[in-house]
Amino acid sequence: MSAIAMTEHNVDLNEEGFMTDALQWTREIAEALAAEAGIGPLTEKHWQVIHFCRDDAVEQGTPPGLRRISKLSGVSMKELYQLFPKGPGKLAAKVSGLPKPKGCI
Repeated sequence: MSAIAMTEHNVDLNEEGFMTDALQWTREIAEALAAEAGIGPLTEKHWQVIHFCRDDAVEQGTPPGLRRISKLSGVSMKELYQLFPKGPGKLAAKVSGLPKPKGCI
């Protein structure tokens, strides 16, 4: 586990760069994680996915996978790949401050 400074907060990350404590997450941290992943600036569609992921994780007890995001967030699979290229389920979870979804390699 490592810690990095993002904005004025120190954030604990695991070896894959996912936050270890979702309660540390803020919008500023999301922006920093997105920038680090080469995504940004975050648009309203990004935030729609991010908020869905965070809310769904609280309700379900686990981060949503890509299919769940595309079926329930109001953002199509094609849009998800445009918003979060090269692994939208994994990147959406990372930017949302959540652990890696179980279905992601």
